[in-house]
Amino acid sequence: MEPMDIVGKAKEDASLPKATMTKIIKEMLPPDVRVARDAQDLLIECCVEFINLISSESNEVCNREEKRTIAPEHVLKALEVLGFGEYIEEVYAAYEQHKLETMQDTLKSGKWTNVAEMTEEEALAEQQRMFAEARARMNGGATIPKQPDPEAAIPNQSEPELSANSQL
Repeated sequence: MEPMDIVGKAKEDASLPKATMTKIIKEMLPPDVRVARDAQDLLIECCVEFINLISSESNEVCNREEKRTIAPEHVLKALEVLGFGEYIEEVYAAYEQHKLETMQDTLKSGKWTNVAEMTEEEALAEQQRMFAEARARMNGGATIPKQPDPEAAIPNQSEPELSANSQL
């Protein structure tokens, strides 16, 4: 029986992009050093095996903590357990850099644009509008009532409010 990975393919089917790996290998070596194709293939297989080893140990750490999702902390603990403790600092720095780049990409994509520029009242009005849209979708596409101007909803402090019982 063949060893299987999580997605059900044989371990031999798992690989990394050869062009990317070749580029990484070339970047790590001096420019005058060449690497035979067989040696490149062997390095790629070693990388795949290393990833499988770390993934498996991370899964075990996750299970011991009775969690269902492998977190970065589980990977760092797996490195330590497997004797790769000297890499933890570099791996953690790479993880922090990845988070920073991902956040910058999200901001650049426009997903979070205008959020920092909104006042609290504008943000609240936007939240209410989005809730109303969600309710409408949930209720079978009912029309969404037009939201009043958020500034009109805030009474002016200098003008007294009229109630139904007040006399004109």
